[in-house]
Amino acid sequence: MSLLQVKNLEVEFHGRRGKLRALDDLSFEVAPGEILGVVGESGAGKSLTGAAVIGLLEPPGRVTKGEILLEGQRIDNLSENEMRKIRGRRIGAIFQDPLTSLNPLYTVGRQLTETIRTHLPMNEAEARKRAIELLMEVGIPAADRRIDHYPHQFSGGMRQRVVISLALAANPRLIIADEPTTALDVSIQAQIIALLKRVCRDHQAGVILVTHDMGVIAETADRVAVMYAGRIVEIGPVEAVLKRPQHPYTIGLMGSIPTVESVLAGGDTGRLTQIDGAMPRLNALPQGCAFNPRCPKVFDRCRVQRPDLMQAGDSAAACWLVEGVPA
Repeated sequence: MSLLQVKNLEVEFHGRRGKLRALDDLSFEVAPGEILGVVGESGAGKSLTGAAVIGLLEPPGRVTKGEILLEGQRIDNLSENEMRKIRGRRIGAIFQDPLTSLNPLYTVGRQLTETIRTHLPMNEAEARKRAIELLMEVGIPAADRRIDHYPHQFSGGMRQRVVISLALAANPRLIIADEPTTALDVSIQAQIIALLKRVCRDHQAGVILVTHDMGVIAETADRVAVMYAGRIVEIGPVEAVLKRPQHPYTIGLMGSIPTVESVLAGGDTGRLTQIDGAMPRLNALPQGCAFNPRCPKVFDRCRVQRPDLMQAGDSAAACWLVEGVPA
């Protein structure tokens, strides 16, 4: 059985000028021990997807359609009090900037032990012992001493490790990782990626990894969902999507990544592919496929009829060029 199921999810923002649909008919699953990468340009709806799953949508945003099921239990219609019991206990979160996740006035040990005791039946001594074990698990040296240090006494990479240990404190089944490596050096990024993969394997937790970095996806994810204007335009095994992209938007994303060969070639042959134009505003989405004004392969049907995901080889793509069996 799937760990997480998102079915036909819609998220809207209601304001004085009407409603804006930020996520539109989103469906995907995450299996235990699987890392699902979610990629796309800024404004595609990647972080909003994670926020909807964990129940942290900022008003006036709200789920207006669809279902979110965690281990078969529907969680999108729970009250804030009920969701608070699930958040942290069954769903953990890792955010881009560790400083926003850690309270600068408390030691990391206090923050860890409070989180552990909130969700697990442990006394202070047992919670401290588990906190030290968690810090050791994520690679904090001298954890028994560092547990009494404050966040500002850790480097950026070490702070992110502390945040990961916080996310793991109650052995959650699902982890939402929103740009967890963006603010880190490349060498530290590699360590955090390796840590996420190990955590996923050892704990059999599912991970939704939100990022704009295709390199991180290639190294980390089992499957990848490519988002554009609030919809998934392609989803499939990471190797299939990266090496044999089906949707013109995914093809453009892949072409914009420099390779060793393109850098060495230099000149015109070393130029990267460019996707002309910009993502449309939510209040000005074009008719038909939202990508059609930027698509180099657009034809008449794209401008009037919006495609759903259809099977295309090993992956599924929402594009009339791959018209086939609905995914």
